[in-house]
Amino acid sequence: MTRADLDKQPHEIAAMFDGVARRYDLTNTVLSFGRDRGWRRATREALDLAPGQRVLDVGAGTGTSTQELAASGAYAVGLDLSIGMLQAGRRARPGVPLLAGDALRLPFPDAAFDAVTISFALRNVVEPAAALRELARVTRPGGRLVVCEFSHPTVVPFRQVYMSYLMRSLPVVARRVSSNPEAYVYLAESIRAWPDQSGLSTLIGESGWQDVAWRNLTGGIVALHRATRD
Repeated sequence: MTRADLDKQPHEIAAMFDGVARRYDLTNTVLSFGRDRGWRRATREALDLAPGQRVLDVGAGTGTSTQELAASGAYAVGLDLSIGMLQAGRRARPGVPLLAGDALRLPFPDAAFDAVTISFALRNVVEPAAALRELARVTRPGGRLVVCEFSHPTVVPFRQVYMSYLMRSLPVVARRVSSNPEAYVYLAESIRAWPDQSGLSTLIGESGWQDVAWRNLTGGIVALHRATRD
């Protein structure tokens, strides 16, 4: 699976991430020039979690984002489709609760969480709107959503430089540090094909969420979309 316009079948996505699991955290840090740490911190701050609240981290991968959320004092649970990613996460972070599951069929009852989040994973779901509705289902009324996802830089010259890096340099760097470089060709193309900030805001609002807003990080390379459950 190397093209962003192919059907994002769950078994293909899981297999792709199984293949990058071994060096996933290192690769992300290298490819983002260390910005990934700040993006995780910004996600936690946007959720505004209180000690004792329950938060679900979908697409948690190896649990780096889940561990960051737990720093707020909330009870954070990570969920991911890839068994390989979860295994790597359990070895690296044995105290972080990490579960196997599908974003389209979350294994939790209605209104089970005070907040939910999904980071750099919504664009890999075959039906993003259905995933957003499922996230709304497991969130209590008044609960919060934060989507942290790659987006579109807002300044044209910077966007051109970024897209050149994404499509030309990123695969080259991935061949040096990733355990499955071909997966990053798909990931780069999926970023380019993903809706911009306004487009994702509309999708969230049409999927059962209210008061949708966003702010850009790193010049719009990443955007944090926030919303509440009515």
